[in-house]
Amino acid sequence: MSTLHVLSHSPFGDDRLRSCLRLLGSQDGLLLTGDAVYALQPGTAPFTALSERAPTLYVLAEDAQARALTIPGHARAIDYPAFVELSLHYDKVNSWL
Repeated sequence: MSTLHVLSHSPFGDDRLRSCLRLLGSQDGLLLTGDAVYALQPGTAPFTALSERAPTLYVLAEDAQARALTIPGHARAIDYPAFVELSLHYDKVNSWL
């Protein structure tokens, strides 16, 4: 069963990203929204963790753009309609509140 994990909190404030990465299955995806896109800052521990774990990574493009962050090549930029499509593609959605 595949799960889309949705993170919206900064990876520098708590351990949600680290906990999520431990639970990711081979068919799961990870969507960064809101302040979670700060994990895309090169040279940081969250960026390294995402690069090493290599999940199917999606980034809400609007949130990355609002924070002047570049979306790396191993991530797919999406918009809100694509977010809806993703939620239908996966068996379930888990928001890390």
